[in-house]
Amino acid sequence: MPYALRARRAVRETVSGLPREFWWLWTSTLVNRLGAFVATFMALYLTLDRGYSATYAGLVAALHGLGGVVSSLGGGVMTDRLGRRPTLLIAQSSTAASVALLGFVRDPVAIAGVAFLVGMASNASRPAVQAMMADIVRPEDRIRAFSLNYWAINLGFAVSSMAAGFIAEVSYRAGFLIEAGMTMVCAVLVFLRLPESKPTATVTEAAAPRDASVSLRTVLRDGPFMSVVGLSFLVALIFQQGAVGLPVAMGEAGFTPAEYGMAIAVNGVLIVVLQIPVTRFIQHRDPRRLLVVSSVLAGYGFALTAFAGSLGVIALTVCVWTLAEIVNAPTQTSLVVRLSPVHGRGRYQGMYTMSWSVAALVAPLLSGFVIDRFGAEWLWGLCALVGTVAGVGYAVLMRRVSEEGEKKETDKDKDEDEGRDQEETRTADGVLGVADGVSRESRSSGTL
Repeated sequence: MPYALRARRAVRETVSGLPREFWWLWTSTLVNRLGAFVATFMALYLTLDRGYSATYAGLVAALHGLGGVVSSLGGGVMTDRLGRRPTLLIAQSSTAASVALLGFVRDPVAIAGVAFLVGMASNASRPAVQAMMADIVRPEDRIRAFSLNYWAINLGFAVSSMAAGFIAEVSYRAGFLIEAGMTMVCAVLVFLRLPESKPTATVTEAAAPRDASVSLRTVLRDGPFMSVVGLSFLVALIFQQGAVGLPVAMGEAGFTPAEYGMAIAVNGVLIVVLQIPVTRFIQHRDPRRLLVVSSVLAGYGFALTAFAGSLGVIALTVCVWTLAEIVNAPTQTSLVVRLSPVHGRGRYQGMYTMSWSVAALVAPLLSGFVIDRFGAEWLWGLCALVGTVAGVGYAVLMRRVSEEGEKKETDKDKDEDEGRDQEETRTADGVLGVADGVSRESRSSGTL
């Protein structure tokens, strides 16, 4: 009984204190991932059902990833200009329409083109989700919020991956239509339950010169932030090996696809089981140390695969780098929010998202070249090297990043204080100051 009480208390502390809007956004994410069938069976659909070659299937996958790269920045700009809610509605509606269309097109050129559109539409919502989450959650709760969101993504993906196989046996087209329908449900949830959270400009910012506004050039010139983006790309290259390098290496070593499936399933199970308790342990710890440790742990976790001669040992290596993933994902996302100016969160999140999208494109090419040319052992050694470089990079750069982040957080607090003062001194003739950042009260009095 004491253990049950402690567990109940831990769950209550994990989920308490987060605004109602967060939970609607969290629900939308979970529903979206529960319906993510197409990514799981796309290669099988093209090769087995449609009869295309593996090369063509790889090209379609690459075009899907390229669409995600393009929309990372586009979605970020839309998030800042149009707002979080309109961007989510446009992205999710477009995703539903393009996924449904993909289930009906038959021409190979048309399939490739629609797959590119699906990649663009589905990835465009990510900067908006992350920016809205940063808007509605208090700074001290953001690591916990991002962790819960990451948990929902993995829980949904685990369920949809298992369901995809059964659906594919009945009808591939049904999988496309079910995913389209569930994505449209997400759009309906956003429309009915989520008010706009985009902070409006203060009087001071409105009077600032136009070139002082946040643009993509501003993001690119932000040295500390772009350094974090570069390090994020290196870490993403490592984590991508679980989906691209590991199955190839296991196949060459004589393991069956089913054995790879069992090994990689450890990753999803651990994230679902450990994400929340690990977050409780790390949420008040130094993010600099967490990022250094998680980067090195990821690199050497994959490096241990070189010494794994059995399925059980491979599963243990998966446990090592999965723990790094659990620590890295919410910590790094929270850091990106911390370094982003309030009115540039969409663009900053878009640039961060692009680092993962580009890694998803580069990783298959890199791992295939290294394995074919030098052998899998070199790939795992390269993972250790990249993890070490990323860890050292965080150790060197995070002091400056921390100082910049603290300054930006101070500026955000000043803007919010200024906004609240303007609201209190609002005059009857309609001349009013608009608060920088939406207050918790105004957020909860929206469409909810």
